[in-house]
Amino acid sequence: MAQLSGIAASNGIAIAKAFRLENPELDVARKEIADTEQELERLHDALSLSIAELEVIQKRTAEQISDKEAAIFGAHLLVLSDPELVGPITEKISSEKVNAEFALQETANMFITMFESMDNDYMKERAADIRDVTKRVLAHLLGVTIQSPSMITDEVVIIAEDLTPSDTVQLNPKLVKGFVTDIGGRTSHSAILARTLEIPAVVGAKTAMASIENGTLVIVDGISGDILIAPNAETIAQYEQKQADYDQQKAEWAVLKNEATVTADGQTVELGANIGTPKDIAGVLENGGEAVGLYRTEFLYMGRDQFPTEEEQVDAYAAVLKGMNGKPTVVRTLDIGGDKELSYLNLPKELNPFLGLRAIRLCLEMPDMFRTQLRALLRASVHGNLKIMFPMIATLDEFRQAKALFLEEKAKLQEEGTPVSDSIEIGIMVEIPSTAVMADVFAKEVDFFSIGTNDLIQYTMAADRMNESVSYLYQPFNPAILRMVKMVIDASHREGKWTGMCGEMAGDETAIPILLGLGLDEFSMSASSILRARAQLKKISKADMASQVDHILSLSTSEEVAEYMKTRLGNA
Repeated sequence: MAQLSGIAASNGIAIAKAFRLENPELDVARKEIADTEQELERLHDALSLSIAELEVIQKRTAEQISDKEAAIFGAHLLVLSDPELVGPITEKISSEKVNAEFALQETANMFITMFESMDNDYMKERAADIRDVTKRVLAHLLGVTIQSPSMITDEVVIIAEDLTPSDTVQLNPKLVKGFVTDIGGRTSHSAILARTLEIPAVVGAKTAMASIENGTLVIVDGISGDILIAPNAETIAQYEQKQADYDQQKAEWAVLKNEATVTADGQTVELGANIGTPKDIAGVLENGGEAVGLYRTEFLYMGRDQFPTEEEQVDAYAAVLKGMNGKPTVVRTLDIGGDKELSYLNLPKELNPFLGLRAIRLCLEMPDMFRTQLRALLRASVHGNLKIMFPMIATLDEFRQAKALFLEEKAKLQEEGTPVSDSIEIGIMVEIPSTAVMADVFAKEVDFFSIGTNDLIQYTMAADRMNESVSYLYQPFNPAILRMVKMVIDASHREGKWTGMCGEMAGDETAIPILLGLGLDEFSMSASSILRARAQLKKISKADMASQVDHILSLSTSEEVAEYMKTRLGNA
């Protein structure tokens, strides 16, 4: 038996024979051509076929999974119609009189190399998008059939160098018990889709394709990130038991679906979910979510070539509010910039977009766009319990400007006779250290805080969380971060306000007891984590954890905090 390790991308255990997803080599040679018009027509036909295929995949993804995942293919369609990509290909065919295959590959490789050299996961994923769509076009030009996961007829574990988004959405969870890839990370499209489809997955295994033969029995541990190759009977039995235990645990969590989230000493907290589209509401309710702690509205704006209209936005926000049936719904206004771009905005390139014109800064710079979103939210507000929060607030003046625009649009709608709710809470994301330090001042004017730990940690530690060279500095348990969180929670409570958290930390099993002790009021996480968190909180005494906070905050390093929690969790 051999063993490999990678990145645990999607929880669960899979035991099945390996199916190597190997695509044929798309060999391209440079050829001189005489009829450039005919070559351009070949390129056009291949692009048209690829676009038609992607439109089918996009539609199927929206119907079977969600609009959020379907947006991936909207981005792919934009790539195929992008004049910055198609233009240089046609120019190369016409000016150099070369075959379409060569012109396509040369141009695509130039863009792929450029994007892969950037220290930014979002831009690296754009390289993967270009590779995916150009491979499809190239296959049509060469008349080659690419292996499709949709043709799998037996229970298997897929082994691949990588799975493209279009590969992943074709996976049938009844047959594909798990997958392993040589490359990729937890934020890659395939990993995100695996979690949505609840397929156990390990990515970034590096040598899986070189180590695993077709038909070999494989165990994929999506919890630990281990892959066992040709396991013996004893190991198989152990993992079958582990699989049964995990399924049993999920069944036990499911019993808590309709229960309130109450700690061992009778204290109530709220468990919400982070969502991207109205279709995600079904998952929130199926997992017993008590709120939407973060509705990322940017997905409404992505995967298209123009801004969503006010009516489109009203429909989307109203659908979420109605679906939550009166439960709290926190909607974050447009958070574009940094690792999320809109092609139709035509913003200038920035040296450091994470610290540039993004989120509330962009909205205040483009008030007409912002006002449209605020009007849509106000019009939808009568359908539920709406709370609005502004992202990336750094100064009190930014909050005041944003709130003033909200109040202006509210007054206009009321003058028009349009009904709006009078109980909308207005809060802010706390993700910039200056805001956390001034939380006592902000707390006098906002209705609530929501701590976005993903950015708060990287800004506090001055370390790009996507940069592998400094990833060791992404430390949720660093005492500096915990002290900052306490500062925000205490400031809100002194003013009679509440604080939630919508970063990855809110669903972390080690962090949850600490955050409970710090007094966090609302935990917002992926919907699939809610029942596990509820089961954990039922076993923890808030008073006990609160009594340990001073000691935890006195520790010197992230490692000391994690080690302390490891030894104390059993007593918490």
